[in-house]
Amino acid sequence: MARRIGVFTGSRSEYGLLLPVLRAIDAHSALELVLIEGMGRDPADAPEFRAAATVPVKRDDESAASTPRAIGRAVLGVTDALERLRPDALVIYGDRFEAFAAMIAATQMRVPTAHIEGGDLTQGGTLDDVVRHAMTKLAHIHFTTNAEAAGRVRMMGEEPWRIHDVGFPPIDLIRTGDFAPPGRVVEELGLDEARPLVLFTLHPISTSPDKAGEEIAACLDALERARTDLGAQLVLTHPNGDLGSAAIVAALEGVAGRDGVTLRRSLGRWLYHGVLNWCGRVGRGVCVGNSSSGLKETPAFACPAVDIGPRQDGRLRGENVLHVPCEADAIFGAIRTSLTDEAFRARVAAAENPYGKGDAGPSIARVLAGLDLGDPGLVAKRTVFPER
Repeated sequence: MARRIGVFTGSRSEYGLLLPVLRAIDAHSALELVLIEGMGRDPADAPEFRAAATVPVKRDDESAASTPRAIGRAVLGVTDALERLRPDALVIYGDRFEAFAAMIAATQMRVPTAHIEGGDLTQGGTLDDVVRHAMTKLAHIHFTTNAEAAGRVRMMGEEPWRIHDVGFPPIDLIRTGDFAPPGRVVEELGLDEARPLVLFTLHPISTSPDKAGEEIAACLDALERARTDLGAQLVLTHPNGDLGSAAIVAALEGVAGRDGVTLRRSLGRWLYHGVLNWCGRVGRGVCVGNSSSGLKETPAFACPAVDIGPRQDGRLRGENVLHVPCEADAIFGAIRTSLTDEAFRARVAAAENPYGKGDAGPSIARVLAGLDLGDPGLVAKRTVFPER
């Protein structure tokens, strides 16, 4: 019988990020895919796989207590789903509170659990780092996105045989050209092909959500200068649903409708990657904000990126990324460099991508098919710190 591999997708973006893994598991003759959805997939992403279970994970309001309450409900929901579906293993991505809830439920039920993206660093005042490392210590199998992260997981006392450096899954889709073609990008967003493009996403910082309002104000000041001084058109997307997001959404809606400004709740993975391709390979553009995608996905498209503020501090980045504080002058200066400095754009075009070559999905499926998931030693973890 094929072994049943559960995959949990918690936030709106995770379905697109995990699509190569879902496809590889579904295509493997020894595996059966069991999809468990949290917040649900992004509406802009095609429903390629049907969810076997849906778990409520959404926060109720903007209070600090809303996140732990959502975690508690999600733990109960994932527990019920696992009890009913009985997967042989569960794959969980990332570092968000929804994923943390799934990890707690699965490991406490002794379900062999594989974690994607352990060992990364984001020391920028978010809770992502501590949640991600906690998930690493709970997980039984580790699929890291780069060699540096694999080394950190080993230093956390994880046994080497549990660690597999597979790369960043979305690179699989980029390598095969699975993204919106330039004509579709122009049509969908109403772009002027003669004007440069700024793609912008800003998320709140979970340890200082009260500062989200002033942070988005500084960003919008810089973006307005890019629009008026550089002739740029702007594609703005909503933040994630973390505490502080309401202030960012309100500010974005305040500038929507201006000439050359497009606001979308989300672009979806297919269109988003098409925009990055347009910015880097086709037209002239830049990805701006503090999303991890600005570091992990832009180098595969030779797309310049401006990383704002401390949210991604410590995360592996390529030579295409300019880091600036959340100050209007600094942000505008980096945008101007990205759009007008030919020497910098040439370096970006030649830079290597540090997040793998595009074989993460099949690599993960092969490991899951080859492991003895019934071995008691898989869930009975040992901590083995490397000798100094």
